[in-house]
Amino acid sequence: MTNPSRSGVVVTGAGGYLGPHVVKALIDRGHDVLAVVRPGSSAATDPRAARVEIDFLSPDFDESTWGSAEAIVHLAWQDGFVHNSPAHLGQLSAHYRFLTAAAAAGCPRIVALGTMHEVGYWEGAIDATTPTSPSSSYGIAKDALRRALPLAVPSATSLAWARAYYIYGDDRRSNSIFRKLLEAADAGKTVFPFTSGKNLYDFIRVEELGRQIAALTDAPDVVGTLNCCSGVPVSLADKVEEFIRDNDLPLSLEYGAFPDRPYDSPGVWGDATVIDEVMARG
Repeated sequence: MTNPSRSGVVVTGAGGYLGPHVVKALIDRGHDVLAVVRPGSSAATDPRAARVEIDFLSPDFDESTWGSAEAIVHLAWQDGFVHNSPAHLGQLSAHYRFLTAAAAAGCPRIVALGTMHEVGYWEGAIDATTPTSPSSSYGIAKDALRRALPLAVPSATSLAWARAYYIYGDDRRSNSIFRKLLEAADAGKTVFPFTSGKNLYDFIRVEELGRQIAALTDAPDVVGTLNCCSGVPVSLADKVEEFIRDNDLPLSLEYGAFPDRPYDSPGVWGDATVIDEVMARG
């Protein structure tokens, strides 16, 4: 641990897609970090962090295991890339139990990772007041946890719900179109079947998202639902063409090979006002 005088920040899901970037960003900001991964996990964690393999969603998990954490950043979520996995609703109560128990044990700051999929179909910017109507098990479970936590967490714990958007970067560990582009190039393909690419999304690199969540951990006055995002809508076509150029992939897009999905919004992005203010603090 880099600073024994601090009790440290606990990061669940530290071995997942986003976790390593949050751990790094927190350590870079001067925190001691306890990186929590699943039992038997082979995922690498930052060597500057302490590491523990534990099933903290188990009903008999004892919150005192970690002592007095200065904050908990809750990223862990099984099957995050499989939006109708039964794990989402099946484990919902375990996530609720874990976070409410941590708050009851005196944790002063909790930052929990949310998702744009809580909102469902929406056109335009999303902010904290945007109504939610999720259309997947993933979105339903996340939205239920987001709504339930403020009713149970005591006022002594500041709680932030960090709603994430279209994450890219570290692409071979994701399940996004960017990984599929890399795999197509690996397979020697030169044409990539595509939609019209007209839909607008809020893209954020995984490293920047990690920095935003770390900064949010240090902003206990910022509570409730907020967006961790770029705030800038960009067409899928422009972002994919940029990715192909930046990675020097020998691919051309076959526009219109697949129809646009009728349930996808023509344009959706996050209102970045709050997170921009947090990041400006340094």
